[in-house]
Formats: sequence, C-alpha cells, structure tokens
Amino acid sequence: MRLVQLKAGDVRRVAVVEEPKLRLLRDFDSLYGLAQAAIASGGKVTSVAADHVTDESLDYDTIYSGSAQWKLLAPIDHPQEPARCLVSGTGLTHMGSARDRASMHTAKEQELTDSMKMFHWGMEAGRPKEGEIGIAPEWFHKGYGAIVQAPGEPLLVPSYADDGGEEAEIAVVYVIGPMGQPYRVGMAQGNEFSDHRFEKKNYLNLAGSKLRNCSIGPELVVDPDFRAVPGTVSITRDGKTFWSQPIASGEEEMSHSLRNLEHHHFKFELHRRAGDVHIHFLGAHSLSFGQGVELKDGDVMEVHFDGFGRPLRNPVRVAQEKDLLVEVIPLL
Repeated sequence: MRLVQLKAGDVRRVAVVEEPKLRLLRDFDSLYGLAQAAIASGGKVTSVAADHVTDESLDYDTIYSGSAQWKLLAPIDHPQEPARCLVSGTGLTHMGSARDRASMHTAKEQELTDSMKMFHWGMEAGRPKEGEIGIAPEWFHKGYGAIVQAPGEPLLVPSYADDGGEEAEIAVVYVIGPMGQPYRVGMAQGNEFSDHRFEKKNYLNLAGSKLRNCSIGPELVVDPDFRAVPGTVSITRDGKTFWSQPIASGEEEMSHSLRNLEHHHFKFELHRRAGDVHIHFLGAHSLSFGQGVELKDGDVMEVHFDGFGRPLRNPVRVAQEKDLLVEVIPLL
C-alpha cells in the first residue's frame, strides 16, 4: 500500500494511491493520526486505511504536476508539533557513499580514511545474528520537522553554505507509541541534501553540513520489499537532463542490516519519547558531487526507486541575500 498526504487551503486529507487516482480516506487528516490509530487498535496501518477508504477520488496527474487545488505534502509529519519530528540519518552504509566520502577525506598512501574504516567495520559487524547487537554505524542529526520540504518544493542553499547537493536515499518513517515502543510505519524516497563542499574542507564539518532542509515522498510505502531496490537519480537544467546515475539501495546493497540500524537509533531513551515522529535516512549510493557536478539555482533533482511510487522532484534554490552576522542578546 502507498499513501500520500494532501492539502487544499486549510483542509488536509490522507489518500491511498490507486494509479492514476488518489482514493481519499475518511476520519484521518494525517498519516500520523492513521498510525496512532493502528497502534491503539493493535492492528496494521494497511488494515486501518482499508477500513476507512471512501468512494471519493482525485486525479493524481494534476496534483503531481502542481496544477490542482490540492497540493502534495511530505507523506509524514507531526501535524500538531513539527518540532516533535526528529530527522536523522546514517552514513557510510552503501559502497558508493563510502567511495565518495573517502575521496573527500584523502589520507596518506596505504592508510584508510576514517570514513573507510567506518565502512569496513560495518561490513565486518553490521549484520549481527538474530538476538545479537552489531557495531554502531555513523549517525547524524539533520534537524526537525520544519526542515522537511514537500515534493516539488525547493531545497535551499542558504547564504552561509558553501554549496548544496542531492543525496538520493530511502528514508524510514517511525512513530513512537504511548509506552515508548518504536513502530515502523513505512519507507519513502528521499533527498537528504547536504553541503558537500563544506564537509570536504574537513570531515569534522560533517555535522554542520547536514543541517540543511530535505524532502521525502511523494508517497509513503507501507512494508516495501527492501532486499534490493534499484533506482535512478538525475539532475535537470534548463529542461534537459545533464546528469543521471543508476543507484541502488536495500539490505543487499548495505553494510548494515536494517535491524542493526534501528537498534542503534532507538537504543537512546531520548529517541523513544511517546508520540514523536522519526524520519531516518538510510544513506546514499552515489552523489553527483562525487563526480564533480556543481548544482545551480533552478536545477531540478529527481530521485526514483523502483516500487516506491512516482519520482521525488525538488528544484534547487540558491539564496541571493548576503550572509548576515547573528548577534546574541545577553539577558543580564
């Protein structure tokens, strides 16, 4: 099952994707509410959604193109408190990302970079046997719910940034139940979008390079096949595709199992606060930055993984204003 969130004015709805239509649900105006209902009933998101399908349908093509009154939202959010949606990610999980990261952080001949060491540790101990705990992956904080842009909305290269570049990934969506139990709701295509030039200056800049907006969607896929997921990432400039790359995700393409990544994210009590939403990016296969591509204002990034619905598209917007000093006022 694939689900979307929509908005027209102040009205929100949730819909099931039934190509080329979107079938609206009754009683739920957010996927968050749908997930909480499934948790409360001890059921599944799919069964709760199926019980609330209506005869109302919308044309997906016009909505997807942006020409309809209804607009696509990110497929998950915390509708009451955006700050209670934590956005994070795991790096160095795919061979391509390890290669690109190593090229950014060069080391002496015969010496592995810290990035490649992390990747090799994952290959050696990132897939523990059932009941065992594997090695911890690289983990980063990206922000909170307000940074998640809807499909079609621009991703900003702010005035203080060195650049901005796509990171085509799959993101996992979780909701924390009333007793602090994490529940996996589904997965979505994602563009994690980072400042790679800033990171390349020094790998200790990684944390700051990740504090940028991002996008997921347009569809949330409930219980997708995540063994091997091929896809494509491309950049369009002036209406023409000038860079494209086959990509792949899924557990067969990764150095860590999903179960191990989930353990190391939710082992922290802070990440098990009842009622919170988590969006966690699982890592990229390839980056255009790693091939010398520099994105410009107006470029359109497209991420498409097989089985994950329609492609995720977002334009790049480069801030034109000058970077301004932020002054702190002391309360003395």
